[in-house]
This record gives sequence, C-alpha cells and structure tokens, in this order.
Amino acid sequence: MSVSDPLNTTPGTVRLHTPDDPLVLSNGEILPEVDVSFETYGRLNGDRSNAVFVCHALTGDAHAAGLRPGDRRPGWWDTLIGPGKPVDTDRWYVVCANILGGCRGTTGPSSPDPRTGEAYGLTFPLLAMADFVAVHRALGRHLGIDQWAVLLGGSLGGMQVLQWCLSHPQEVRNAIIIASSSRLTAENIAFSAVGRQAIMRDPEFHDGRFTAAGSSPDRGLSVARMMAHITYLSEEAFSEKFGRAAQAGELAPGFGVDFAVESYLEHQGEAFLTRFDALSYLYLTRVMDYFDPFATPDALAALAADPVKVLVMSFDSDWRFSTRQSRRIVRHLQRAGTPVSFREIHSPWGHDSFLLEIPAYHATVRAFLDRAHEEVPG
Repeated sequence: MSVSDPLNTTPGTVRLHTPDDPLVLSNGEILPEVDVSFETYGRLNGDRSNAVFVCHALTGDAHAAGLRPGDRRPGWWDTLIGPGKPVDTDRWYVVCANILGGCRGTTGPSSPDPRTGEAYGLTFPLLAMADFVAVHRALGRHLGIDQWAVLLGGSLGGMQVLQWCLSHPQEVRNAIIIASSSRLTAENIAFSAVGRQAIMRDPEFHDGRFTAAGSSPDRGLSVARMMAHITYLSEEAFSEKFGRAAQAGELAPGFGVDFAVESYLEHQGEAFLTRFDALSYLYLTRVMDYFDPFATPDALAALAADPVKVLVMSFDSDWRFSTRQSRRIVRHLQRAGTPVSFREIHSPWGHDSFLLEIPAYHATVRAFLDRAHEEVPG
C-alpha cells in the first residue's frame, strides 16, 4: 500500500514490532509483537510535510472519517475531517490509528500472546500514555514521516497529543488539544473506577479469562458505558433531549425502562457491546487515571528547547474535562515558552461537543490549520 496514493482510506494493519524488535514499555515490560490498525486520508506531498496525525478518544478507533466510496460506516470525526472541512483532506494527509491496548485491530489485552497462543487477559502489561505515543511514532516511521505538521486529538486523544509534544517536540510543528486534561480530577477517577468495578464484578468476567470461558461480561460493560455516557453530556443537553418524557407516551411506575432517558442509556450500553472490549476498557481508562505529565521537574525541558505551536480548546458546558483543566495545560505550556493559544467555546452539549459541528469550534480549528498550512512548502 503506497502512502502517497490519493484518498487512501483503505483500512490497513501493520506489524510494527516483532520478537526481534519488541516494544519495550515505559514500565520495562515487553510486548514481543505489536500490530497496529490505521487509516489514511488525502495525499502525502513530495517532501512529506503535510501529514496530520489524529489521536482518538477512549472508545474511538482508526476509522476517523468515512471517506471511502460506498463506506456505510461513518467516521467518528466526519464532522471535522474531509474535503473542504476544517481538517481538509484536499490539503492534508491525515493518519489515524487504533490505540495500543485497543480492540479494533491493534494489539490489546484480548489479542493472543504469541508466547502462549492464548489471549493475554489480565497478563497484558499496564500501559502509560508514553506507550501510546511510542506506537504512533513507530507507525510514522513506517509511513516515512519524521515530522508531523499537526497533531490533533480530543479527550484521551488530547492527552496523547500533549504527551507527544512534551516527549518528542522535534517531531511536531503544530498541535491541537481539545476538551482534554493533563491530570484527572478525583471525580473523573471515581467515575472510571466504578465503571471498571461494574465490569470486574460481572459474574461472566472470570478474572479476565472470559474468552476462554466462552462468556463475556456484557452486563458490566454496558453499565460502565451507560454511566460514562452520562458524564459526556451536560444537564442542559439531557433536559433538551429528554426532559422527563415517558418512553411509551405515559409513565407506568415500576422498575423497568420508563423514562425516555433510561431507554437512551440502555441503547448506548447495548450498542457498545458490539464494538468494544471489556479488557480494553479497563486498561485504557487506567492509563488516563495515572496520566500526570507535568509532575516531574524536567517535564517542560524538551518542549522549551524545541517549541511547538499549540491550540488548546474547551467547551463551557463540559464538566467532565472542564475549561479549568484546559487552562492548566495552557499555564504549563506558557512556562515552557511555547506559542500557545486558548479558546473556550460555548456549547450546550457537554464533553461530546468536540465530536459535533459547532460553528465557532470549527472556525477556530480551520483558522489554526490555515495558518499551519502556510508553513507547508509549495
């Protein structure tokens, strides 16, 4: 597969690490094989200076944009990526990869351990944000890209962008961090903890060996998703969407699904089971809990020596990753002397706003990328 093919949106999987060249994780543990699923959109120019890497959020995957002719599955960021859109694939060569530890083609805890032939389960090593970045960088090398014109990500994706800028700023010219955080609040950690407990206390979890047992902790995973989804919307969004409306036209008191909002959450939980894995949910949420990149005294040293132009954005109704958390990122980046701009966007839709088509949000991203494109030769 040529990386310079126009509008190359064919999903691909590549083995980036082998037993002869294993991935050494931040904690010293080793993954002998790492496969990565990725998609690309647009055309890579001759000097490879127009490449954009998109980092996905917790439950995302490599399918960021549904640009293939006949593709029936929309991309999770179709609102932002495509010809003429803010991330304009007529200008940019866009790459998105499923994250390490994921369950959509990239090696994760439900993948077979080549040393045993059985799924890793809970023997899969704990991961860190830097491990996600290490795999992204390896994919870049595979594609022949040494420096990215832009890194872009929302939520957990924004955390990956931040880690990359701090650890390897020489590989990045511009970065956009949206609705993200440099350190989860206790409340955020608590929500994730309850979600993990719902999964692990499901009788079908079997200490993480549920695949071998021929089962799946579907009840726990669906409850985890239902609870998490509550945190992705604002109270205003819930009120506007559902209010206290009855699901069947009138309320019939009992313990079933009676309110429209209950039906909505039930649907979210059930739909999640078809596209996500319980073990990936455990591992990826735990990475977010431990992420605290500014905690070390030399955290800003590399970035101060090689500044990256950064745009940080938040949404005023996002209480999961609030504007306060985005401003903390801005303050730290300013201390490094890196050029950073910040904008809070008004939106009633809460954390999910970063996935939606909000004019002021898209205009800001477009303006930043227009300026970044001026740096691209030719």
